[in-house]
Order: sequence, then structure tokens, then C-alpha cells
Amino acid sequence: MGPSTIGGINRLPEEEKRRIYSKIIPKEILNRFSLPELDSQRLQHLIKFDFESGSSDVEMSLFHEAHFPDPILYGHLTDTMNGQVHILLYILNDPHSQRFKVDRMPDGRRTRFGTQMRNLEEEEAAMSTGLSPGQIRKGLGMLSEAMQTFEDFVQSLGHDVYFAEPLYYHNAVIFEKHGFAYQMGRKRMEAYHAGFSKGGEFQTLLNGSSPFRRPEAENSIRLRSWAIHDGILGEPFTDFTMYKSIGKDAKINTAPGCKW
Repeated sequence: MGPSTIGGINRLPEEEKRRIYSKIIPKEILNRFSLPELDSQRLQHLIKFDFESGSSDVEMSLFHEAHFPDPILYGHLTDTMNGQVHILLYILNDPHSQRFKVDRMPDGRRTRFGTQMRNLEEEEAAMSTGLSPGQIRKGLGMLSEAMQTFEDFVQSLGHDVYFAEPLYYHNAVIFEKHGFAYQMGRKRMEAYHAGFSKGGEFQTLLNGSSPFRRPEAENSIRLRSWAIHDGILGEPFTDFTMYKSIGKDAKINTAPGCKW
């Protein structure tokens, strides 16, 4: 039996750790960017890991070419208290799309995807191009393929469930559509929907007082997420945890009637 946790994998020799974590990479992404197979030495130069022995988390970045500033796939995983796999952050970037510097202030300071400080000019430009909060580029449109590969990885560790932490409102709704349920936060998500609906407490604040509080956000998941990112809730969007039972659909919709 091999290790069943991130912490257990991290105690293995480096070559073995790289081999196991590389299973998270969907073959569809390798094919799309004409990248070599997982066991190719050339591919190893395009993958960066942070997986110190003794730690219970791992960060992985896959690049489509050497020296490109942004990975096409980034994942940050950790263990839950009872040894389940927990996704802290998972990003798919289209490297051929326009880049927006929402991750840095004009002076170079990191914004932590706008959660600690905000580059408002770049955020407005990103929003007007169709991006959601936190996105520096368009996504790859390959989330379904990535999730299937990730679930195969989770099952290879002996688990039938895994957890995720949605960083933004739209992330939570996307996770719902892909079969996640809530461990924490479902009632708040339903309350947010009511607040954005006609006559709700947030709907009345969609008055154009900032570029991120547009009236049309009432029925748009993406624009609601921008309004929430702009502070319309009066509280941060935090303390949400979701889980996915492999092979099961949660069938949750906390934003009925909304378009993207």
C-alpha cells in the first residue's frame, strides 16, 4: 500500500513524489499544448513542485514552455484534519489570452488575487473582457477533464471524497455544477441569492456606485462575484468548504435562474 495523504507522499524520495503528483495533470492538457508524456525528462523541466518533506501540502505548476511567467495549471493541495485531500487553489490559464495584472499593484506588490489589496484599473479591464475575480487570463475551458483526472488521483490514494475551498462566489457556483456539496456555507449562498434578487438587500446596492456594482449583476453569477469582491456583502467571502463524493452528483443550485 502506498501513502494515502499529501503528508505521506511528501515523505517519499523526490523522484517518487514527482511521479505521483504528476498524475494530477490531464492528458488532454498535454495534447492541447503538444507536451511530452508524463515520464518524459523534457516535461519534468516544465513542472515545478514545492513539497518539502514533513509538510502536509504541495504546490504544483505546469508551464507550456520554459520561462513563461504563468503556469497553464497550478494546484495547491493539503490534507484535512482526518487525512482527506483538500484543494486550496486550482487554476487553469490560457497562455495565449490577454494577461491582466490583477495579481500585482502598479508598484509590484502582490495582491494575493485581490484578497489583500486591489489593482482596480486592471480589475475593471479584466471584468470588461469577461473575466471573473482573481483571473489573470482566460481559463482553458477544460475543468471537466481536469476534475476527472483529479478524481482518479484521489481514488489512487484510497479516498472516495475530497474537499475544496472556493475563493470566490463564482467558484462555489461552478463547483455546484460539477457535483460538489457544502460542508460549510450553503445557507449563506442561498441568502446571497435572495439578497441579489428583486427587492433584496444587495440588489438595491447594484446602483453603479462603482464599476463593479452594475445593475445587470442581479442575474449574472460572474457580475455578482465582482460585486461581492467589491465588498457589497459588508463582509468577506470566506469560510466556505465544499466536498465532492466521487461518482455522485450533488445537484445543488444556490443561484437558480442566473446566467453566467
